Amino acid sequence: MATVEDFTSQYGLVRKIDAFGYLDYLKNNPDAPRKHGKVVLVTADTPLKASRGEGKTTTTIALIDALRKRGIDATAVLRQPSMGITAAGSKGGASGGGKASLTHPELIDWGLCGEMGAIEAAQNLLVSFAEKAIDDGKLDTVLVPRVSEVPSRSLRSVAVDYGKGDVPEKMVLTPTCELMQIVVLSRSMDEIGERVSAMIAGTLDGKPVTFGEFIDLWRITNILADAVKPALTETSKGTPVYVHGGPFANVSIGIPTLVSVELACALHDVVVVEAGYGADAGAQKWLDIASREYGAQWPSAALVVTRATTWRDDPARQWRYPFHVNRLEKLGIPTFPLVNLWDGEDDQIPALRETAAELGFREPIIGNLFRDGGDGLTGQIDDFVTALEAVGVPSNPESRKGEDIVDTVRWIAANAYGVPAERVVFKPGFEESLNAARELVAGVGRDLNDFAVCAVKSPATMTDDDAAAAEERTVTLKKVEVRAGSGIAQVNLTKSLTTPMPKIV
Repeated sequence: MATVEDFTSQYGLVRKIDAFGYLDYLKNNPDAPRKHGKVVLVTADTPLKASRGEGKTTTTIALIDALRKRGIDATAVLRQPSMGITAAGSKGGASGGGKASLTHPELIDWGLCGEMGAIEAAQNLLVSFAEKAIDDGKLDTVLVPRVSEVPSRSLRSVAVDYGKGDVPEKMVLTPTCELMQIVVLSRSMDEIGERVSAMIAGTLDGKPVTFGEFIDLWRITNILADAVKPALTETSKGTPVYVHGGPFANVSIGIPTLVSVELACALHDVVVVEAGYGADAGAQKWLDIASREYGAQWPSAALVVTRATTWRDDPARQWRYPFHVNRLEKLGIPTFPLVNLWDGEDDQIPALRETAAELGFREPIIGNLFRDGGDGLTGQIDDFVTALEAVGVPSNPESRKGEDIVDTVRWIAANAYGVPAERVVFKPGFEESLNAARELVAGVGRDLNDFAVCAVKSPATMTDDDAAAAEERTVTLKKVEVRAGSGIAQVNLTKSLTTPMPKIV
């Protein structure tokens, strides 16, 4: 009988696992040994600054090290970070830090596991095919953007001269692109091929044309052969960690690949999944896209990470952290507040515990995890382990596909941002964008209401103005973009920036 080792190969200093092949083997061999691990979601408070992390990855690594020390077979699934933003210094690395770090952080932070580069090459090849299709008279516009790991604002919008007049094109960051979403959501190479085939390349005489109408899909899927395999690395304490996928949580779906999580659940008892940015971004998308629409496991527990300063030093925005914790609790997910201390903040612990008690939180977990790693958690997670062991694998809530897309956005605003439906407003031009999106997908025989909704928003704010009084907060809808291959309707809200620049460090 086969084991996961039969589906594993060396890839530089890490190992890669053919998750598609292994999960298919388990499906076809129901008597093969496997586990049914529970998912724990690590998310965060909405950061005061988009360029500043709250410490989700450090917390995730410390947590699994602490669980392993207690004899629990735990692992984590992380996203591959974006080289142009994360590694260049805008928000630190994405491989933890200090005593809560991976053994080879440079491989993760600089994209050396390979999937970012392969996805970038594959989507850019698609654009090249679309440009050739213009030469051949099969298209007269290009709708799929080129991508880059290195941000350049000069390339946000460009015009290409084909000798028939300029054709507008644009460029986005690799983590935000449609092909990244396709890899994250697909459960087989055949599904990737079908989704790439359904991507809308552009239009001809106003009618949409998909890539499946004029290219051989093997050209793309061959590029992705290693990119679809999760990387297996480990923490400095030897705890296994899977790294795969890397979409941004504010302008994309912000979660690791579904197959990497399913693989980990088949091999371990507890699988900690890190969702990007705050609970209003990555966690919302794990719950409402991955779980509701794509069958990913609903979390059995959650931790919401914050910094002491974020939670307590901005009175106008203090409402956000309790909102996140209470929202997840209302969904039936046992949720634990975790305060990630920095050096010199140990004296704040009594006051933080007092505030947590006043807010009615579960017993908070507080520590300097960079300094102490998993050792800083082992004595604080009794209640967490008890809550996790008390629940089975939850069932998923119903899909919202088929509902009017604007009603779905209003529901997201009310549930994830605390803004009632009547205070969701339209920016001039939104309705025209919505109608154009409906017509575009109707041209390929589909209904926009059947797409999963992905909110594109600022990572540092939940509403148009988080400092406004509760009864005055609004959410503005700006435009709709169609991603027919991934089945995602991107709805731009409030402030959103798809090509942020790295800060100079």
